[in-house]
Amino acid sequence: MPIKKYNPTTSGRRISSVDAFADITKTEPEKKLTVFRKSVGGRNAQGRITVRHRGGGARRYVRVVDYKQDKFDVPAKVAAIEYDPNRGARLALLHYRDGEKRYVVATQGLKVGDVIVSSMNRVEIKPGNRMPLEQIPVGITVHSIELVPGNGGQLVRGAGLSARYMALEGKYAQLKMPSGEIRLISRLSMATVGVVSNPDYRLIRWGKAGRSRHLGIRPTVRGKAMNPVDHPHGGGEGRHPIGLKHPKTPWGKPALGVKTRRTKLASDKLIVQRRNKKRKK
Repeated sequence: MPIKKYNPTTSGRRISSVDAFADITKTEPEKKLTVFRKSVGGRNAQGRITVRHRGGGARRYVRVVDYKQDKFDVPAKVAAIEYDPNRGARLALLHYRDGEKRYVVATQGLKVGDVIVSSMNRVEIKPGNRMPLEQIPVGITVHSIELVPGNGGQLVRGAGLSARYMALEGKYAQLKMPSGEIRLISRLSMATVGVVSNPDYRLIRWGKAGRSRHLGIRPTVRGKAMNPVDHPHGGGEGRHPIGLKHPKTPWGKPALGVKTRRTKLASDKLIVQRRNKKRKK
């Protein structure tokens, strides 16, 4: 959807932009499909901060999204396209013929009144329809892909993302992910045809720190601006470089550009080509 800019009445307004919300057809969520989200501030069950720079933010209610879409062969009508404060993509409110209502991640081009269906067999290839990869023609773009059959969509769910269906060989389908990585997914895994909605979300310029605070993102202080007791980069007179062979975290571990993926993972054999374009030998 289009991005909206305001007149530069303040310094923050001058460089910021907002979502126009032109595609939203319903402003209030379904009460039965929402749950309250308790703010944890980046802390785990023991109360220790495991993710820094989190806290505060606007109060949000979590929309209960149906990632499995396991109501097979029951046509569902799109009743509304809604905003979700917990993601960049839109949500589609589905009304099934038996009266049940569910939220799903909306596909680009989906409109109120459209009818979509989820099935284990091949159905019409149109945006929003969901079926196993073995039933989808090669070359189609898909999203909300199951990593393990039956677990629900886990891959390619962000705003404007899609994966390219490359080939079908034996037990696996070959998909090219948005990162450029080519990997094998079980041919029995479900996927939704089309591209995730709201592709212009990545073009929004937040403009000022206050908008990040509303999102629950707290300030980040540079390590080189600290004292040596607080960070390995700290200390020195005036503005100075890091002064080390390589950057480090506050706890002394290598940082900035260091590979964090664990080696010898079971899923390594399913990766045909890494996102850095190095082919698997």
